Amino acid sequence: MVQGVGFRFYTQRIAEKLRVSGFVRNLRDGRVEVFAIGTAEQHDQLRRQLERGPFGSDVTEVLEEPAPVEAQYDGSFVINSSA
Repeated sequence: MVQGVGFRFYTQRIAEKLRVSGFVRNLRDGRVEVFAIGTAEQHDQLRRQLERGPFGSDVTEVLEEPAPVEAQYDGSFVINSSA
C-alpha cells in the first residue's frame, strides 16, 4: 500500500534510468502495479529498487508474474491513471 511517498514517480525515474519500458499505476486497494518490459537483468535491478522504495516508504512485498508484452508500452515508461 502506498500513500503520499511518490512511489509512482520513484518507479518511473528508476525504470527510465534502467531503460525499462512499461507503466506504473495505483490500484484501488492501495497497492501499486508495475508492468515492465526489459531483460532479466533489468528486471532484477528494478525489483531490487522497488523492494527498497523511495524515502519514507515501507515496502513489505513485491510480487512478480509473467505477462505478455504490450507493444503500446515498448520504448517508454509512463505513469498511468489509477485502476
